Amino acid sequence: MSDTLFTKGGPNSSGAYFTGQSYLFALSEMGVQIFNVTFEPGCRNFWHIHHAKSVGGQILLCTQGRGWYQEWGKEPRELHPGDVVNIPPEVKHWHGVAKDSQFAHVAIEVPGEDYSTQWREPVSDEEYSKLSCIENVAQ
Repeated sequence: MSDTLFTKGGPNSSGAYFTGQSYLFALSEMGVQIFNVTFEPGCRNFWHIHHAKSVGGQILLCTQGRGWYQEWGKEPRELHPGDVVNIPPEVKHWHGVAKDSQFAHVAIEVPGEDYSTQWREPVSDEEYSKLSCIENVAQ
């Protein structure tokens, strides 16, 4: 990727929970875990939930390209550089890149009591291909 704000890093250590190729670079792990996540075209993570008894969740700061975020049962949200996504704990969701773009975001893991991430099922090719219809209408 050209014009990246942060280092791309190596293959994502959570890559087993992604469809396609992503890269991960730790920006900070001092109390708050902050990572740069870079997605190659077509890549998205599985549905997942950030569990916590109190506080917790995740914040995404979009830095490059065009991507998607979707909460279970809601319409997908198109993401662009400068967009911020606040994901409360216990919300099932996924995020990834638009088919014709590359995408990067900074992921901030909000510390919480008994914090954990539960990976669920993949975003199906059918679900993901519906986004191209949204993309075509928006253009």
